[in-house]
Amino acid sequence: MVSLTVYDGATGIGGNKLYLEDKGKGVLLDFGKNFGKYGAFYEEFLKNRDTRGIHDLIYLDLVPKLNIYRPDIIPSDLSMKRYPALNVAAVLLSHAHIDHCGNIGMLRKDIPIVASPESIVIMKGMQDTAATSLEGDTTYFSPRQPSDELGLYLSSVAAINYQGRDFCCTKKPSEALTSFLSRKPGQDAKRAKKLEPGTCSFYDNAAFPFEISAHPVDHSIFGATAYIIRGDTTVAYTGDFRLHGKNGESTREFVKKAKDASVLITEGTRVSRDELIHGETVTEQSVCEVCRDIVESASGLIIADFSARNFERLESFQDTAEKTGRELVVPAKDIYMLQALASTDNACKMDSLKVYSEIGNKSRKWEQEVVQPLFADRYINHTSIRENPDNYILCFSLFDMKHLLDIRPNGGTYIYSACEAFSEEMEIDFVRLWHWLERFNIRPAGFSVENMDDGEHKSCFDKRFHASGHASREDIAWVIEQIDPDYIVPIHTEAREWFDENFENVVMVNEGLAYEF
Repeated sequence: MVSLTVYDGATGIGGNKLYLEDKGKGVLLDFGKNFGKYGAFYEEFLKNRDTRGIHDLIYLDLVPKLNIYRPDIIPSDLSMKRYPALNVAAVLLSHAHIDHCGNIGMLRKDIPIVASPESIVIMKGMQDTAATSLEGDTTYFSPRQPSDELGLYLSSVAAINYQGRDFCCTKKPSEALTSFLSRKPGQDAKRAKKLEPGTCSFYDNAAFPFEISAHPVDHSIFGATAYIIRGDTTVAYTGDFRLHGKNGESTREFVKKAKDASVLITEGTRVSRDELIHGETVTEQSVCEVCRDIVESASGLIIADFSARNFERLESFQDTAEKTGRELVVPAKDIYMLQALASTDNACKMDSLKVYSEIGNKSRKWEQEVVQPLFADRYINHTSIRENPDNYILCFSLFDMKHLLDIRPNGGTYIYSACEAFSEEMEIDFVRLWHWLERFNIRPAGFSVENMDDGEHKSCFDKRFHASGHASREDIAWVIEQIDPDYIVPIHTEAREWFDENFENVVMVNEGLAYEF
């Protein structure tokens, strides 16, 4: 018998935190940030206080009340001893999207992370290029100590080096990967804190309470992994997956290997949505073709907006740029990430990419140490783009619109190739984006904003321009039928009832309760 407890992610999309236990020892399946729950209390300018460690998150029930967190982020007015101390052998990370990895940085350092090389690299790349935050401490962290007499205010300690986490790689790690994990940009400065790296080794089943096999699956980010966990009961965990991307065959291979699973824990993000176009699923290939048609018929500057870590979409636009006589220009942060991915088997081609040169002093350490030395001759400034807009496809999103004030385009095309708005805040963002585009006479493709009779605005999306990172309900049904498990546990979904209506032996778990199989 194995015991499964879903601490988060049972009734919403994202925030997966599951614990699978056998004979008193277990593994966590993901440990992500639940954006929906966070959004009930926080927004862009109201955030949890890192200087109070996990105090705020515990009291707002944004992380599970468990005694598994780093001792240096527990202030004196928070006692964790009264909460269950799980015997966690490791975290099995499915992929590097924040809703699956965003709370890992709070876990005790002695809990290793099992992940694909790509997921490890992406997490560190994001951390290296972002502002320091407790939730961003996925691959290394700066230990904290109380800086007040009462032990309530926790500050990073300048005299203590950054501490790297231990990783168990699903493939044998390359020397380039271990080297990338061993240093933090800027650490060679005379007074800078150094990074004391953790270990990075090929994962060894002898250290775990189960026999664990990792299986690549297709998703909208490199390195997505499903797991088959074998003990007294065999459990398959899909993470996030799809069948309609370039690597859909890897998902089918996982399905073949999982046919002996008694328990299937599966995502169901899209099971309530009817998103077929003329009876067909939108694929990465069809998105590429639609976007290419727009580029071929457009004149002036083209801006492409897609998820920052959707490298498959990046490769599609890179191919489109080459075939239409343009050059793809990306932010320096993307170049840093792509260069880091070169340490894995999933490296993207970078020979034709250009780097957007922002107006500034270029003082970011990761840019000074990696991007500038390797790509100094690839920088393109605002003047070059202004004078030759027909030569470029610029990878920008709403948050890069400020740079248009330097480029000052007169017309052009904005291709939106990402997910639809699914919250009030996102609706407001699209109205802002619409105003920016109107200001510069830029024509949108992939979305529009309509003025309603009541004076409000409504964003509308063209489904042809984005292929979801998640399986359609038809594909999820196929996966379930192929694996034919004894029990189905739906998570990462707002429509659990669909599973119950269409399949037998569906276990509708309640968060925090243990279920034995």
